[in-house]
Amino acid sequence: MQFLAIKKLTSTYLVLLLLVSSADSKAQVKPIKLIQSGFIFDNAPFAACHASTLVILTDNKIRCAWFGGKFEGSKDVSIWSSTRSDNKWSKPVEIANGIQNDSLRYPCWNPVLFKAINGVLYLHYKVGPNPRSWWAEYKTSSDNGKTWSAAKKLPDGFLGPIKNKPVQLANGNILYPSSTESLDEKKWLIHIEQSDKNGHNWKKIEIDCDTFGVIQPSILTYPNGTLQLLCRSRQNVIVQSWSDDNGETWSKLSKTNLPNPNSGSDAVTLRSGRQLLIYNPLEAGKNWWEGRSVLKLAISDDGKNWKDIYTLENHTEGEYSYPAIIQGINDHIHLSYTSLRKKIKYVELLID
Repeated sequence: MQFLAIKKLTSTYLVLLLLVSSADSKAQVKPIKLIQSGFIFDNAPFAACHASTLVILTDNKIRCAWFGGKFEGSKDVSIWSSTRSDNKWSKPVEIANGIQNDSLRYPCWNPVLFKAINGVLYLHYKVGPNPRSWWAEYKTSSDNGKTWSAAKKLPDGFLGPIKNKPVQLANGNILYPSSTESLDEKKWLIHIEQSDKNGHNWKKIEIDCDTFGVIQPSILTYPNGTLQLLCRSRQNVIVQSWSDDNGETWSKLSKTNLPNPNSGSDAVTLRSGRQLLIYNPLEAGKNWWEGRSVLKLAISDDGKNWKDIYTLENHTEGEYSYPAIIQGINDHIHLSYTSLRKKIKYVELLID
């Protein structure tokens, strides 16, 4: 009897051990290989820069854009861009500005690059005195950004993507993660904007933000029309919303378990179906820039359980923020972010 009991206990232990090992194996992240890391430019014709965006071009070339000028909000702030080819970045060039006429100029803000399925490259950006009174403009290119159209304004009431890239659905519709910062009530609210495949027929999709102050969402995709938004918030946490009908309706906002110091993040759905998030994992300090000294990469299978897998920056002070993340045609992960408001840093990784 004693032998049988021990045998039964041992068998049960082995089964539990196998189950735990299996769960651990599923949760484990494969090795991450650093391909390259460095600054997109060393010397530039502007004193400060911020808010980079990335897009994959043909032949695995990459284009990056950001805003640069004397300081954020200065009237001379323009949209600048550089292209990576053969592992080298081209000299930054200005591709958009806020000049209205000979005597009036406004700063530019938050460029977002997006290449549609039809091959058209879009540059979305904002123009105006500040984020509470800016408006949306965009340019298009049919030659991967070598030349651009004249600037056009979006229809009245639409802002397009505020910081992070749009997502084009299987039916061709394009979803733009957007948000507003009101001037009178100082409210931060997110919403979705949608256009057809040609960037026409815009409509706004409201989201119940509850009591959260949120801006700058990013969009993640899942099977069967399920989508997820991850947002910057004033509540020291990344906030989420879910849709199960391709973005037509969205759940009320709720907290994730990811800390956030009121700083921008970005996310991407990999071809494997896993989700990657680049974010600052600290809480906010007394000043707006505090909490942006650490920058990490997290991964998830379901968008609910996240695991930090790579540290990009780890400092006691300084700002490393406003990241962008995309996946290349060779499955490499490409990231860019602000480094001390002086440069834009670029990192290429491979998750084996």
